[in-house]
Amino acid sequence: MKNKTQQFKYVDHLWDEKKVAALGDDQVALFLYRSNILGADLRITNYGGGNTSCKTIEKDPLTNEDVEVMWIKGSGGDIGTLTKAGIAGLYTERLRNLKNVYGGLEDEDRMVGLFNHCIYDLDSKAPSIDTPLHGLLPFKHIDHLHPDALIAVAAAKDSEKVTKEIWGDTMGWVPWQRPGFDLGLQLEKCLNDNPGIRGIVLGSHGLFTWGDTSHECYMNSLEVIETASEYIEKKIAANGSVFGGQKIKSLGKEERLDKAAQLMPMLRGLCSSENRMIGHFNDSDVVLEYINSNDLERLAPMGTSCPDHFLRTKIQPLVLKLDAKEDLSDTEAVLAKLRPAFEEYRKEYQSYYDNHKRANSPAVRDASPVIIIYPGVGMFSFAKNKQTTRVANEFYVNAINVMRGAEAITEYTSLPRQEAFDIEYWLLEEAKLQRMPKEKPLSRKVALVTGAGGGIGKAIADKLAEEGANVVLTDIVEDRLKEGVATYARDVASYAVCDVTKSESVAAAYKKACLEFGGVDIVVHSAGLAISKPLEDTTEKDWDILQNVLVKGQFELAKQAVAVMRKQSLGGDFISIASKNGLVSGPNNVAYGTAKAAQQHMARLLAAELGGDKIRVNTVNPDGVIVGSKIWEGDWAEGRAKAYGITVEELPAHYAKRNLLNEIIYPKDIADGVFACVGVLNKTTGNIINVDGGMANAFVR
Repeated sequence: MKNKTQQFKYVDHLWDEKKVAALGDDQVALFLYRSNILGADLRITNYGGGNTSCKTIEKDPLTNEDVEVMWIKGSGGDIGTLTKAGIAGLYTERLRNLKNVYGGLEDEDRMVGLFNHCIYDLDSKAPSIDTPLHGLLPFKHIDHLHPDALIAVAAAKDSEKVTKEIWGDTMGWVPWQRPGFDLGLQLEKCLNDNPGIRGIVLGSHGLFTWGDTSHECYMNSLEVIETASEYIEKKIAANGSVFGGQKIKSLGKEERLDKAAQLMPMLRGLCSSENRMIGHFNDSDVVLEYINSNDLERLAPMGTSCPDHFLRTKIQPLVLKLDAKEDLSDTEAVLAKLRPAFEEYRKEYQSYYDNHKRANSPAVRDASPVIIIYPGVGMFSFAKNKQTTRVANEFYVNAINVMRGAEAITEYTSLPRQEAFDIEYWLLEEAKLQRMPKEKPLSRKVALVTGAGGGIGKAIADKLAEEGANVVLTDIVEDRLKEGVATYARDVASYAVCDVTKSESVAAAYKKACLEFGGVDIVVHSAGLAISKPLEDTTEKDWDILQNVLVKGQFELAKQAVAVMRKQSLGGDFISIASKNGLVSGPNNVAYGTAKAAQQHMARLLAAELGGDKIRVNTVNPDGVIVGSKIWEGDWAEGRAKAYGITVEELPAHYAKRNLLNEIIYPKDIADGVFACVGVLNKTTGNIINVDGGMANAFVR
C-alpha cells in the first residue's frame, strides 16, 4: 500500500491524523469519519450512493457476553453526511444465520424484513438492502462504493477480463445481480474462491473493498480507484479522443446561460404535466464534452448502468433537437417544436413500463423526463425539489464519466431493460417512496421576494421557505443578501442583487431564478421605503423615488414575472406589499400614501387582466410594523412620531393601542398574510388582506 501521506491524482486523500487522534479508538466514530470523507468526493460516490460498515465487539445486554456487531449505513442514508443516528447496528451472527432460512431469489423481499430480527441497537435506522453484502464478508471495515472509474470497468464489455488485466489476481469479479441476500452469498463465494484478494468488482454496479482498520480500508479503496482511473486515462490518451470526437461547438458561457434561462421555464412547464417540478442546469466541461460529441445519439438511448444512477435519472435522457443558436424569443414557436419530443418520450416510457411490468408492479410513475440535454448549451434536470434535481444531475454526470471510461476501455454496456425495470419498480423501492414525509404546502414552488435583505421581506422569505418553497432573495445590498441566504439549508435559497427601478436589474433577478430553480411561481414585491413629510416639505426627489421603487418597481416585476409564468403555463401568484396608508388619509403622507394607493389599484388591474392565465394577484396591507422593520430605522419613524406628537420610542405602543385588537404587528405577521394568499386562499385574486390589528378606517368594505 502507498504511504498514508500519499497524494492521489484522481481522488481526494482527506484522511486527517489530527481529527482521527481526537476520535481515539472508537471504531464506530472512525467508521463514520471514513464514510464522511469518502462521501465528500463525488468521483467516489454520489449523494445517497454506496454503503460503509464496521464490526465491533460489544456486550450482549441479555447475556453480558461479548458479541460481534456490524454497524452499517441505514436505508436511504448518505455516507457523506452520515451520523450515528443514520446507522443500523446488527448482530453479525444472527445476520449470517439467515442463510439457514433463505429460500432463493424469490425470497429476497422477505429477507429484508428479517433483518429487523438481527437488530442489536434499538435506536437503529432501518437496515438497507446492502446489509447482507457486508455481513457475509468477514472483514472489520468494508466500503461499498460507486466510483466512476470502477463502474466504467464494471460496465465495460468484457469487464471480467478487464478487471484481471488491471489488477491481476488481487481483485475478484462478480457478474451483475440485483442487490439482495443472494448477492451477499455471491460475494462470500468469490472471496472463498479467491482468498487474499483486496476487493471485488460488481458487474455494472460498483466496488467492494475492505481492511482490518478504518484507515487501511480507506487507503485500499483509494488505491483501487486510483489504479482504475490511471488505466482509463492511459486508454483515453492512446485513443486520442473520447465519445467519437466533437460534433458541434458549444456556445460561449454567457450565451449558454442566456439560452438556458430562456428555455428553463418552458421545459419546466412541459416536465410538470403531472406534477410541478424544480429545475437545475449544468454546463460543466464534462457535460459539454459528452453532449456535443458524435457518440451522443448512440450512447444516450442506451441508458445508465449503475442502479443508483437510473433510479434518480430515469432510464434515459431526452435529447432536444433544437439548434444551439435557435431563437428562443417566440415562446409558442419553441413550444411547438418541444411538445412532440416530450409526447414521444412519455409514449416510449409508457411502452417501457408496459413491456416489462410484473403482475405486482407498482403503477406507472410520472413519465416526464428527468434529464434533458441541449447540445451546445448544457444539461437540465427536473425533479420534485432542488436537492433531488441537483442530485439527479450529479448522478448523470457520474453516468457520463462511466460511459467515457467504458468506451475508452472497450465498449460501454448498459443494463438490460428488464433488469433496469425490476430495479426502478422494485416493491422495496416503492415502499421507500411511500414512507417519504408528506410534502409541504409550497413544495415544488419557487418564490422571488424583493426587499428580502431584512425586515418584512426576509420574514416573508423565511415563511415561504418554511412552507416548502425555494426562495430567491433580492435586495440592493449584497451583504444583507449573503447573510440572509446563509440562514437557510442547502438547496433552499439563492439571491440576486436587484434594483427594482431598473428593468435590466429585474431581468437579471428572474434569470437567476430560472437558472437556479427553473422558473418562478410566486413573486412578492416587498422592497420599499417610506418618507413622511408635510406637502410643503415634500420634494420632487421624494415623490420620484417612492413612485419608482413602489409603483414602477411593481409594474416591472409584474410584467417580467408574467412573461416567465406564461412560459411555464402553471399559473402563479403576485403579491404586493402595500400599506394601510393606501386606503386611509393621514397627515404628512402625500407622496407615500399616493404610491401605496397606486400599488393597490395596480394589483386590482393586474388581477382582472391575468385571471385567464391562472395568475392571481393580491395585496397585503401592513400597518405599524415597527419592531423588525427596516423602514422604521430611518427618518420615517421620526416623521410619524412628529405627526402624532409622540417620541419614536412610544411608537410601538401607540400603534398597538390604536388598533382594535391592541396588538403589536411584527414582520412575521405580514409573512403569515402572504402565506394565506399563496398557500391557503387558492381561489382568491384581486383581494386585499389587512394585517394591522384591525383599523376600522382601513376596512376595505
